[in-house]
Amino acid sequence: MTAPTTIDSQDLSERLSSAAPPRVLDVRTPGEFETAHIAGAYNVPLDLLREHRDEITKHLDEEVVLVCRSGQRAAQAEETLRAAGLGNVHILDGGIVAWEAKGFAVNRGAQRWDLERQVRLVAGSIVLTSILASIAAPKLKWVAAAIGGGLTFASLTNTCAMGMALSKLPYNRGATCDAQTVVSQLVGPAGDRKAR
Repeated sequence: MTAPTTIDSQDLSERLSSAAPPRVLDVRTPGEFETAHIAGAYNVPLDLLREHRDEITKHLDEEVVLVCRSGQRAAQAEETLRAAGLGNVHILDGGIVAWEAKGFAVNRGAQRWDLERQVRLVAGSIVLTSILASIAAPKLKWVAAAIGGGLTFASLTNTCAMGMALSKLPYNRGATCDAQTVVSQLVGPAGDRKAR
């Protein structure tokens, strides 16, 4: 398997201004996307992309750039698209964090916590609560151990079951987070892309 092809923020900015701009797919949750996203990007959450990969890839015939917060979810999306036979796929190096750090503009909406921050809050809260509660019920310390084991597994496999579960909460979902809406946006007129 070949290493994913990355593209830096400057190169993406130049390509977006070209006559044939790439299709930018932001694989974060709708809540994260609403907070800040690159103009013209399509929100295709990672779980939705995985579940409807074949249907979505039918509408991706040009160059595709995948964006997430820092690159982890984009790398997983890249694997999914390559497995479906899509070849011209790139990952924005450093994700939206690097894009903003380089001073490139984003469209902003309601501010929400990103998924990684939510995972840290939930995992930390469970560990803290179970350790404190283990004073009264000693066996609760194993809940903290389970969370620690889960985080270790997540790091080793570059996946996160807690993140996947949190991404399905209403806080992270939008009204337009379904395969039919995503596909209709992808097949809409090319001019719609510039207005996003």
